[in-house]
Amino acid sequence: PQDYKEALKWFKAAAEQGEATAQHNLGYMYKNGQGTPQDYKEAIRWYKAAAEQGYADAQNNLGVMYDKGEGTLQDYKKAHMWFNLAAASGDQRAVNNRGIVAKNMTPADIAAAQQMAREWMEAHP
Repeated sequence: PQDYKEALKWFKAAAEQGEATAQHNLGYMYKNGQGTPQDYKEAIRWYKAAAEQGYADAQNNLGVMYDKGEGTLQDYKKAHMWFNLAAASGDQRAVNNRGIVAKNMTPADIAAAQQMAREWMEAHP
């Protein structure tokens, strides 16, 4: 059996040192309650830390959390922005997710989300 508590300990140590893969994995463990009680706010915190470093899986998963309103207010623009950023890195799930969330958005909302993604990319070259 997998020892989630032990994994959580090691991922947390690496995540606190700024390691994006560990931050993403820690977010995943908090989202799914593996080795810890489920905590969407902590999941978002760690996904965001990895996403800010350009980690596409974390960007996609953060988009999912905004799309579903898990640990945060539902925000299709932020979801679309994060899906857009992950898609730009070649993440096919994000391309699909972006298309799904766009169905709930107006053209103006989509344009705003695309602008948010452009601004994020300029701030994180």
